[in-house]
Amino acid sequence: MNQKLLEILACPLCKGGLIYEKANNELICKLDRLAYPIQDEIPVMLVKQARRLDVDG
Repeated sequence: MNQKLLEILACPLCKGGLIYEKANNELICKLDRLAYPIQDEIPVMLVKQARRLDVDG
């Protein structure tokens, strides 16, 4: 994940910052507990495409 891109991306739901999780190739929003997939090196920043995280995740 390009660090400059990560710095400007925000969660489309809460506008908060995101954390890159290399293991699953996802961008994580801790506030909304959502994981946005990265497909072909392009973040898919659609809430409907995001995966819900467990309370612990």
